[in-house]
Amino acid sequence: MATALFSHPVSQLHDPGLHHPESPQRIEAILRALAEPDFDGLDRRISPLIDKKKLHWAHTAEHIKDVFRAIPDTGYVAIDGDTVVCKDSGEAALRAAGGICAAVDAVINKEVDNAFCLSRPPGHHAERNRVMGFCLFCNPAIGAYQARHEHGLQKIAVIDFDVHHGNGTQDILWDDPDMFYASTHESPLFPGTGSLGEIGVAGNVLNTPLPSGAGSYEFRKAMEDRVFPAVRNFAPEMIIVSAGFDAHREDPLASINLEDEDFGWVSKRIVELAEELCEGRLVSILEGGYNVESLARSVSLHVMAMMNAAD
Repeated sequence: MATALFSHPVSQLHDPGLHHPESPQRIEAILRALAEPDFDGLDRRISPLIDKKKLHWAHTAEHIKDVFRAIPDTGYVAIDGDTVVCKDSGEAALRAAGGICAAVDAVINKEVDNAFCLSRPPGHHAERNRVMGFCLFCNPAIGAYQARHEHGLQKIAVIDFDVHHGNGTQDILWDDPDMFYASTHESPLFPGTGSLGEIGVAGNVLNTPLPSGAGSYEFRKAMEDRVFPAVRNFAPEMIIVSAGFDAHREDPLASINLEDEDFGWVSKRIVELAEELCEGRLVSILEGGYNVESLARSVSLHVMAMMNAAD
């Protein structure tokens, strides 16, 4: 089998405006990198539109209506200080959520070994009833509930190594003891959540804040000492990754000093964990990463680790 790459051109039409860090150039740089011969083996698929009913698994009806009311016919609308939408943003968000659902289907149905979703806008800051931090809908949570509601899997773990805490994923999964959320992130930093004391309704949330200036040693130790043992103890039937690459030392929005190789390492370790715990069932989705050069290099290593598992 192979690693699937789910994407759609509309993700590059979601335009939050000039000089916004969450730019279409992020996808363009990654696509250039994934066009290299090393990635010829990817099973490239189009991200479908999600059935809007599935958005209700993670969000209130009011939130969903508010998002689509905000989409303009022309120009830009700032829903909050960070989250800006244009006329194509609604479709991009529906295909981002649809892509992760299709990826979950493909992996569980054994069409592919694992899958990476290359989409915008990102998702892990979108709370049940709140747009936030460039995010409209919480794609990782929606993907987790796809595995449950459409395939009968009960226990799903989300691992989030974005430099910013995934407050939206935590918010949505907080009260579900059979959903596990683990995050490493810089603290203090936007959005201000993710303390050690935030543990969910049944110890199903694990936060590992890292201080500004932390690097490879601190990140790898956090993963080996806290995240991986906790996921192993939870014993998930599937792992979903919120793959943010903004903890890179070259990223402009944070102050963690990871190298390209750290993302290759953590990706390989998560692949191994999925093979150990849940028959390799693994779906990853793009979150942050705002230096397009380091983003493209790091994503390449992430996808290559997934492809190596599929060999």
